[in-house]
Amino acid sequence: FGLSANKLVSKVATGTAKPDNERKIEFGTEKSFLAPMLVKRIPMVGDKTYQILRSMGVEKIKTVQEMPIQLMEQVLGANGMAIWKKANGLDNSPVEPYNERKSISTETTFEKDTIDVEYINRILVSMTEKLGYQLRQEHKLTSCVAVKIRYSDFNTYTQQIKISYTALDHTILETVKDLFNKLYQKRMLIRLVGIKLTNLVASSFQYDLFDNSMEQIKLYNTLDALKNRFGKDAVMRSSSLGIKQTDPNLYKK
Repeated sequence: FGLSANKLVSKVATGTAKPDNERKIEFGTEKSFLAPMLVKRIPMVGDKTYQILRSMGVEKIKTVQEMPIQLMEQVLGANGMAIWKKANGLDNSPVEPYNERKSISTETTFEKDTIDVEYINRILVSMTEKLGYQLRQEHKLTSCVAVKIRYSDFNTYTQQIKISYTALDHTILETVKDLFNKLYQKRMLIRLVGIKLTNLVASSFQYDLFDNSMEQIKLYNTLDALKNRFGKDAVMRSSSLGIKQTDPNLYKK
């Protein structure tokens, strides 16, 4: 790791943190730390910018430090000003804490409002398969499932329920269908359906070994391997066959 007064210098210091894998740049020494390095070590100096600077005779960061900022702006525009500031160890960008995603969702809007429950169920199966696959790829589990329905009059209703932590399609799908059946009481034309999985947690185990047999786990491992190799739509339940991004009945997914 690199430790300094700002993100820029810390990032550069990280690449020089040998042999102990840590380096501290004392406050006030940022310029002298950067000066002897090649100008290419400045973040945002790519090959094209590097060639322009080299054509100007600039090789080391120290040269950029000694150049007027107006000259850098004249040659490279706004990027020139940014590079000059970085070369001088100036960086006021905020440090933002890492926030792990706590939900994933998907929804489908029909080009034509529909009351075809069989077709809607196929859509729900397809969406659930994709969300389950995404969970497993990210090594996450969900414990809360929500279903959304928007009718032709644009009234929207949502219902959710907590479940045991899982990343398996069939477990999530059972809950999705139950929620849809509870929500769909108006017998009106439907414009949109959506599914949202929340309360996500990272897990070293992709599945709940207590609630699922080894045969089920091996099956999902095989299905995911096929999807990874041949694409997400390579394997799917028969009830969702034909439901793809190109389906003419859908215009947003």
